[in-house]
Amino acid sequence: MGSIDLFGFLPFGILDLIDILLVAFLLYKLYELVRGTIAIRIFFGVLSFYLIWLLVTALRMELMSQIFRQFINVGVIALIIVFQQEIRRFLLAIGNSTFIQNLGATGGLWKWLGKETKGKISTNIHALSEAVYNLSKTKTGALIVIQRSADIQSIVDTGKKMNADMSAPLIESIFFKNSPLHDGALIIQNNKLRAASCRLPLSNSERMPKTYGMRHRAALGVSEESDAVTIVVSEETGEITLVVGGQFSAKPDHLKFKESLQGLLSEPI
Repeated sequence: MGSIDLFGFLPFGILDLIDILLVAFLLYKLYELVRGTIAIRIFFGVLSFYLIWLLVTALRMELMSQIFRQFINVGVIALIIVFQQEIRRFLLAIGNSTFIQNLGATGGLWKWLGKETKGKISTNIHALSEAVYNLSKTKTGALIVIQRSADIQSIVDTGKKMNADMSAPLIESIFFKNSPLHDGALIIQNNKLRAASCRLPLSNSERMPKTYGMRHRAALGVSEESDAVTIVVSEETGEITLVVGGQFSAKPDHLKFKESLQGLLSEPI
């Protein structure tokens, strides 16, 4: 493939351009992943270290280059340990991406092969929104996770199995302050109350508003690792918040909350 000589001595072709763009894209995605967390400081420290190593290598400072090279060789293992949570989130983000899912059982390749699976079961939004609104009026804290395409069975396994039909009174009774199941998250799968009192992964993001508590941090954590829709009801203010894809959206109005929920749960998977 043809190439041009930059500065008269540096060959540069279309593959070099693609290489640069791919590296830039990966660096941007990595920055996006750790932005707002304490890991961003480590990220910039590692990047600075690597750039200095490139500089001393280019200047042919052999002793410094050898020292930096030894640190980098050992540093790969250290980075895997330090960034284990971010690496896990990165791999989960890839696995939950639309492109990968289109190669899986929900469409794409499987559809082309004639093995497309049936559509998802719709969620009883009326019963769910009624329960959430009643919890909000009484300032009863609640944390509800609705599974979409990403598998969250590992979270379901941390709680008490229910497998009950969706109903507003049942959801309200689960989060009643004297209920043994009120502490933790309620998981909804395929229009069923699958498990209660589930433990969610806590986010370590520093971007979360200071007024939010542990329920919101847990909701943010599960939204970073899956495409689930999470509903948080604050027991201090009664505020209803939707958390999807790492983003918070307060819904003070019952009708707007119901419309937002309808839009999120009717999105194609």
